[in-house]
Amino acid sequence: MWQTEGELILFVGLEMPRPMCGIVGIVSTEPVNQQIYDALLLLQHRGQDSTGIATSDGSHLHQFKTKGQVREAFRTRDMRALPGKLGLGHVRYATAGAAKHEEEAQPFYVNAPYGIVLVHNGNLTNTRALTNDLFSIDRRHVNTSSDTELLLNVLATELQGQISGTDLDPDQVFGAVANLHHRVQGSYAAIAVIAGHGLLAFRDPYGIRPLILGKRLTESGKAEWIVASESLVLESAGYDVVRDVDPGEAVFISVDGEMYSRQCAEKPRLVPCSFEYVYLARPDSIMNGISVYEARLRLGDRLANTIAEYAPTGNIDVVMPIPDSSRPAAMQVARKLGIEYREGFYKNRYVGRTFIMPGQAQRKRSVRQKLNAMSSEFAGKNVLIVDDSIVRGTTSREIVEMARAAGANEVTFTSAAPPVRFPHVYGINMPSPHELVAHGRKIPEVAAELGADHLIYQEVDDMRDAIIEGSTVTELEMCCFTGEYVTGGIDADYLAWVEANQLS
Repeated sequence: MWQTEGELILFVGLEMPRPMCGIVGIVSTEPVNQQIYDALLLLQHRGQDSTGIATSDGSHLHQFKTKGQVREAFRTRDMRALPGKLGLGHVRYATAGAAKHEEEAQPFYVNAPYGIVLVHNGNLTNTRALTNDLFSIDRRHVNTSSDTELLLNVLATELQGQISGTDLDPDQVFGAVANLHHRVQGSYAAIAVIAGHGLLAFRDPYGIRPLILGKRLTESGKAEWIVASESLVLESAGYDVVRDVDPGEAVFISVDGEMYSRQCAEKPRLVPCSFEYVYLARPDSIMNGISVYEARLRLGDRLANTIAEYAPTGNIDVVMPIPDSSRPAAMQVARKLGIEYREGFYKNRYVGRTFIMPGQAQRKRSVRQKLNAMSSEFAGKNVLIVDDSIVRGTTSREIVEMARAAGANEVTFTSAAPPVRFPHVYGINMPSPHELVAHGRKIPEVAAELGADHLIYQEVDDMRDAIIEGSTVTELEMCCFTGEYVTGGIDADYLAWVEANQLS
């Protein structure tokens, strides 16, 4: 395994992948503006480019959205302008659309039927066809490059076609979502507020992006509801986790708190994104019945087995994580290999994430602001560094250089994820294969690119088995590792178009 010309290569993942968005929707007996704000703070790790909140007060919709992080974006006057007991919120990391443009921030709004606002986590893969059909057939105009605006207009079109009486009922809503599934391809977990009627949440037929339903009762026994990207949002606000929204399912909650649900896809199949468990989600979340923290511990166990079997570990002095998401895996690697665990890198939490930087040069300059290597932990030691994954390699290369500058004698690098060799098209910002350090390279070549003495990746099968162990999930979306795209319709022409348009 990864043994070339007599040299054993120990591959260690260092660079973080790029996350997408976090969404939340609440139906309450009290004003929801503060509740949504608090939820978005908990989802901030899922996106820092922009944020937005929309609320419904009777038949009126109110919204505020802007660039930046939640705590800095909203002022008292903004919150006061968001009345209502029904609403939704969004934090965004741009994967489609121009990150620098405030108009790309979510939620998006259309005025008919009734008035709808929508937020979306994921990435649509048939945007060219949808854009053409919406304009030429549905006579609808979109004004941005955001696939969320396309999704909203498809929903509005299909909902308009379902309405037959004087009011809107759940059957009509579910019929619209069923038709939407036929038209839309890609990944999408979405929440919409329909003015004067209620909140709609739905998930793509493969359940690629997460969406979790929660409920709590007031003192008077009235139900309040929440749907969000991660379970920690529900638990923090005192909601009980009801369940994950099923792949292809739609949930409609009326303004009075009545909940309806229906399977709207013909052949639903649960294939959740592996990167949620490797890196993206917070460790204290549970999604699709899988604890993120426990999955990361198991990733460390499997990685330790690989290291022990194929790498010269006898001269390794310490195991070190790259904070924060690789800590559970690193702890397990150290425990299983019987090597001391140490924290050699200090993370500056007041510096923006490197993956938000729009260019490679800016990403590189920001690494040393974000992390500092403590010389006392590196001087004269052979170190094994554990990270969750390696994507572009920029951060990994800088970290190896930092370890050597701090006095490390030898640097072994390990990744809890397999080599990222293919574009990710379902909501993680990996649009160009030529930006991926492992694309088209053998392991020794990647090691040379990173400057590591030894380099080891997790095996694909080990990653899958570690994540799904003990759950009812049987398969994972792993396109960036395997080049297999679960939704179909992803060919060389599409990937070339994505790269040409640089969705990063």
